[in-house]
Amino acid sequence: MENLGKDAMKTIKRALSGVLAAGTLLTACAALAVENSPGGPAVNEINFQQPVTKIAEELYGLHIFMLIICTVIFLGVFGVMFYSLIVHRKSKGFKPANFHESTTVEIIWTIVPFVIVILMALPATKAVVAMKDTSNADLTVKVTGYQWKWGYDYVKGPGEGINFLSTLSTPRSETNGQKPISTLYLQEVDNPLVVPVDKKIRIITTANDVVHSWYVPAFGVKQDAIPGFVRDTWFKAEKVGTYRGFCTELCGKEHAYMPVVVEVLSADDYAKWVDAQKKKMAAGADDPLKTYTKDELMARGQQVYTSNCAVCHQPTGKGAGQFPALDGSKIANGSIADHLNIVLHGKGAMPPWQGVLNDVEIASVVTFERNSWGNHTGDLLQPKQVIDAKAGKMPQGGGNAAAASAPEAASAAPAAAEASAPAASGAEATQAAGLPASIYFETGKDALPADAKSAVDAAAAYAKAHPDAKIALSGFTDATGNADLNADLAKRRAQAVRDALKAAGVSEDRIVLKKPETITGGADNKEARRVEISPAA
Repeated sequence: MENLGKDAMKTIKRALSGVLAAGTLLTACAALAVENSPGGPAVNEINFQQPVTKIAEELYGLHIFMLIICTVIFLGVFGVMFYSLIVHRKSKGFKPANFHESTTVEIIWTIVPFVIVILMALPATKAVVAMKDTSNADLTVKVTGYQWKWGYDYVKGPGEGINFLSTLSTPRSETNGQKPISTLYLQEVDNPLVVPVDKKIRIITTANDVVHSWYVPAFGVKQDAIPGFVRDTWFKAEKVGTYRGFCTELCGKEHAYMPVVVEVLSADDYAKWVDAQKKKMAAGADDPLKTYTKDELMARGQQVYTSNCAVCHQPTGKGAGQFPALDGSKIANGSIADHLNIVLHGKGAMPPWQGVLNDVEIASVVTFERNSWGNHTGDLLQPKQVIDAKAGKMPQGGGNAAAASAPEAASAAPAAAEASAPAASGAEATQAAGLPASIYFETGKDALPADAKSAVDAAAAYAKAHPDAKIALSGFTDATGNADLNADLAKRRAQAVRDALKAAGVSEDRIVLKKPETITGGADNKEARRVEISPAA
């Protein structure tokens, strides 16, 4: 029993040492927070950012006040507890009191927490009420969250009518680990929000796709942006400078790449910025009824693609993960109506862009994607065609059928003359058309058919023209008979095509065998007897 008592004392001493150390740490943190309060000698990264608004100062004060209260409670409660354990232990002859209940103790432990809560609630309520008072604003800005960027619209006050998107400008080479990160890694944007100093700025938040949250710590401002809802908050910055925040709602795979940057300017500098922005907007105003040249569409399209599409489909158009490659894709080289429809309405993880980009931007980016990297359709899409598409009249065809502009019409004449020439042979036509291409097998057989050469040659030519691309083989079957036998047949057919591609010079590591696909139809259904060759997504 004596040894047991010694062990118990050792355990208590260890616990006491740990608690005292924790209490010392909390006290040090409180002291450090006080030292780094507004006007303090230093800024420490473990504490709040230095506030530049009255609301942020109130929040900072509440933080320090409540941290001190929590520290006092911690030291008081654990101090009394361990004092009782050590001083009144059994080895000193103390015996436990034997009582059922104490009205006095119950009154004390009810009143004391109530007083503490009131002490915390009164200043906190005052701060919350002040945070929601958005009346009498000098400037109102609508903030819209997109995956993954911010849209700013100046809707009232000096600068009214200015609008732009704010996108991460940290180079992708840094985020991909190809270059060392900079000091402003993931905290820099192409177009920051610009506001005047000492003016009340009302922020109206909403979102276009999922829930986002606009947060600037130095302002003490954090407001969710919810699709279909309008929320508001405000701030009044008292110091000129650049302040940074971020989206604090998990909004998708690029959540970490959605910073907030606000530049606070003097009254004179802000007036100059507004004037410069309005002149810039007037000079670059988009005319959706204008007929643009190919060079104009390509230059604008590259800007739109870099700011909006490259984050998923990559600057090289090669795609990544669930986002397919645009270089050599069926969409970018197929029907222009299908291409435009996806850009307008979205598909899968891709959001609809018609609410984000204007008609000129959509026409430009579609033109750019159809004429960049290994895509050379020659198609031009004019803004007027985008307007018509929104009204239900989609552009027709592919190639140059999408209404080339006047400067391009002359260059289209030789192509029209060539079109009147005799049709090319089957193999040449298939190879000229490129991928995707299909090989149709006889019912129940996996032997490569005699007419497969044209499709194999087209795939080999594609592989040669795109040395970094891979080729996908999709075997199809119908839904009749034994499903396992059908799947095995489709697999063997795909393997036969793979062997033919290898014989044509395509290395095996560039060939992807996809899982067999089943389509509804009878045993003689042609589409259920094919292997499709296409660029791998």
